[in-house]
Amino acid sequence: MKCDSIIFSGHAITRMFDRGLSKADVISTIHSGEIIFDYPDDEPYPSKLLLGMARNIPVHVVVAHDKKDYACYVITAYIPSSKLWHIGFKTRKQQ
Repeated sequence: MKCDSIIFSGHAITRMFDRGLSKADVISTIHSGEIIFDYPDDEPYPSKLLLGMARNIPVHVVVAHDKKDYACYVITAYIPSSKLWHIGFKTRKQQ
């Protein structure tokens, strides 16, 4: 995903701190992670759920992407739970 700038929401910073994720973990996921879900109708910008690996742990990042100025807005980031996600962390388990 092309991002000329990456802006972290207050919520994202709080959640990253709570979950032991660094900005480097999130930035790495944005630049090299795999898109596993699209949210094309999100406002004000479409967003995506990305899966990456940071320090040998899986990381999910939800990022909104403004394609006009290539700004990426980090909404949240977390370590996916094997209780909620299938092996590989790409598909959510049915509840």
